[in-house]
Amino acid sequence: MGGARVPGAPTAQEYGGIIKNGAKLLYAYAECTVPKVTLITRKAYGGAYDVMASKHLRGDVNFAWPSAEIAVMGAKGAVEIIFRKDKGDEALIQARTDEYQAKFANPFIAASRGYVDDIIRPHETRERVCKSFAMLRDKQLENPWRKHGNIPL
Repeated sequence: MGGARVPGAPTAQEYGGIIKNGAKLLYAYAECTVPKVTLITRKAYGGAYDVMASKHLRGDVNFAWPSAEIAVMGAKGAVEIIFRKDKGDEALIQARTDEYQAKFANPFIAASRGYVDDIIRPHETRERVCKSFAMLRDKQLENPWRKHGNIPL
């Protein structure tokens, strides 16, 4: 296939098994019972956010720095989709991007929804992470018994 991507045609990553192997990794990570402590320092968007020991994947403790961006997708990409009719007007797109960034792509929104346990300053990081692991030292996770898991193959 030339340079253009044809919908429905497998990509090189798909031929290489990245989806299957990624699904196996995600399954193993979701099923593990060790303590999971997450610190979001910069950007955590969409599916990448989910697989970084988020609360959705049974992460135990989730912290974020005030500079973190947590959203479904980046502000610029979201604005270009939501306001595609304004795509030619760069000033308007930039204003809408700034508005989206302030309203949605910050850790305070995620914390208010319970996805982040606390927003911490960078110099507090070592102490808070150490205390979290100490708290989770005797963690016991009771997964429902099953003879075999449902690993994606």
